[in-house]
Amino acid sequence: MFKRLPLLWVLLRGDARQLWFALRHPQAPGWLKWGTAAIALYLISPIDFIPDMLPFFGIADDLVLVPLAIRWLLKRLPPEIAAATTAQRSAG
Repeated sequence: MFKRLPLLWVLLRGDARQLWFALRHPQAPGWLKWGTAAIALYLISPIDFIPDMLPFFGIADDLVLVPLAIRWLLKRLPPEIAAATTAQRSAG
């Protein structure tokens, strides 16, 4: 399991980077901005599905739900924005 953590980090970092490029795209849809704001609010919110007071499980929901939510938003991008952000992600 611990061997997969670096791979997970690379994927999350790449997805977060692509989401950043998509947000800065001139034709970025409004729902993308609202969805990203919701993800950010969930990260800083004291309300979680599993309380953070539990040693491992409290952080596990953040480590699972946030990457899934980012990937979900990226899969719903319009094709022209997705192509542009993928090109920027691989160039940077």
